[in-house]
Order: sequence, then C-alpha cells, then structure tokens
Amino acid sequence: MKRFAFLLAAFLLAGCAAAPAQPAPAGTQPRVFNDTDVMFSQMMAAHHSQALEMARMARTKAVHEDVRTLAAAIDATETDELKTMQVWLDAWGQPPAADPSAHAGHGGAHGTSTDDIKALGAASGAEFETKFLNMFIAHQHNAIEIARLETGTGVNPGALDLARRIDESRTAEIQQMLGYLNRPA
Repeated sequence: MKRFAFLLAAFLLAGCAAAPAQPAPAGTQPRVFNDTDVMFSQMMAAHHSQALEMARMARTKAVHEDVRTLAAAIDATETDELKTMQVWLDAWGQPPAADPSAHAGHGGAHGTSTDDIKALGAASGAEFETKFLNMFIAHQHNAIEIARLETGTGVNPGALDLARRIDESRTAEIQQMLGYLNRPA
C-alpha cells in the first residue's frame, strides 16, 4: 500500500494529475478524457503487448494444460482490451505510445524487461512454466497498479470501467497462478 501511495504522490507531483476533460469539436460527441486516461491507455497498451508475447509462448510451451488454457484466455482478453485502448487513443487524438520518459514520475512503464522475455523464450518444459508463472504474476501485479492509478483520477467512463475490470481479473489470475506454482510436483 505504501508503494501505491508513493506512486500516486509521484504521479501527482510529476504533472500528470487529472486535467479538465477535453472539449469536443462543435457538432460531435463529447470527448471525456483527461491526462490520466491517456496515460493509463498508453501504459496499459504497452503492458498488454508484452503480456501477449509471453502468453503466446505459454500457449505452446507450458507443461500443464491448465496453464496453456489460462494463457489462451489471457491472449483473447488482452487482445480485445488492447484494441479498445488503441481506439480510444486514436479518438482522443493521442499517440499510441508516450515518450519513454513521459511516465517516469509515476513509476515508468511497469513492464517486463526485453531480456527477461528473451530468457523466458529460451526456457522449456517445467523451467519455462515456472519462469512464466513467476514473471506473469509480477507482470499482472504491475497491471493492477496501473489500473489503480486510473481509478484514482481518471474521468473517462470506459477507461474507468476497464481499469476496475483489470484490477479484479488480474487479482484473480494472480491467485490462480500462485495455486499452479504451489501444486505438488
């Protein structure tokens, strides 16, 4: 909880605090979003891209069928969520990704390193599955942190709803993956 409070404080001090909703051009639907909604969508889109890369590996390389099934479900869910966030960013006239340093004040991109993903791809069998589960638990924990930043100061109803669903579903995924790691050999 202290880490979340620190991230939120850093976020606010970094100037990424909620800005007023952006006005819509005359004759169009209101575009209700603020800087937090944009930050959430940009950071989460990058985060989802990494998750999809790892989940697609697990669909074929995991040892246990239940882990492969979970990876397939993650792939389907996060593919749809990624498309949604890309549509929002486009509709808001925002770039699909921020400058790499743009979100440094609130913890950066919350991603998994390229080297870690590469090492995961090189693993096989039980070693792969254990690495995948451990990495993905951490990865989904980061997704929860990003989602909670959105629910703290975001204003877009769709983004807020997605953030709440991410918080809930990723928390459940973490519990499920912990169970997989703790099963008897």
